[in-house]
Amino acid sequence: MGPEIIIPIIVIILVIIIGIWAAGVYNKLVKARNQVKNSWSQIDVQLAKRFDLIPNLVETCKGYASHEKEIWNSFADARRMYDNAKASGNIEELADANNKISSTLGRLLIVQEQYPALKADVHFSKMMDELKESEQQIAFTRQFYNDVTLKYNNQRELFPANIVAGIFKFKEAPYFKAPVEAQTAPKVSF
Repeated sequence: MGPEIIIPIIVIILVIIIGIWAAGVYNKLVKARNQVKNSWSQIDVQLAKRFDLIPNLVETCKGYASHEKEIWNSFADARRMYDNAKASGNIEELADANNKISSTLGRLLIVQEQYPALKADVHFSKMMDELKESEQQIAFTRQFYNDVTLKYNNQRELFPANIVAGIFKFKEAPYFKAPVEAQTAPKVSF
């Protein structure tokens, strides 16, 4: 065999090897991106569960604290924000809606403290327990989402996979961020 045959064979083998490598990298990126989407949908399921629970909680509270209309309106606004963000698929807006509902839940807990009869209500107590469980699941799914997002973003940005990611336009996945209020430590005084 002469060099005129060996060189084309080497080039063909290199092209095949590079093609197999690129396909492998592409498939890993697709799997990681889909895992990010799946982990976000798990957050979405937990948020929907929480939003379904809250109206029942609000109705139970209304009889005890009918003058707390601002809280009920905040819940309605947060739900509207959530529905709009879900329809658009914007993760940052979904996180903002989640943060608004978390803030409003904090105010609801203050109402609970102001009305001992409400705190003693069996239905209210049961729903609060369900809400606490839901909050724990949301926290877990947020953490999982951020872990999966980190893994995907790392795979997307590291060389040489970033070449394949750039060619096929794999975009950076956003992290689920805490609300601004949660980023400062509460002031405690005795």
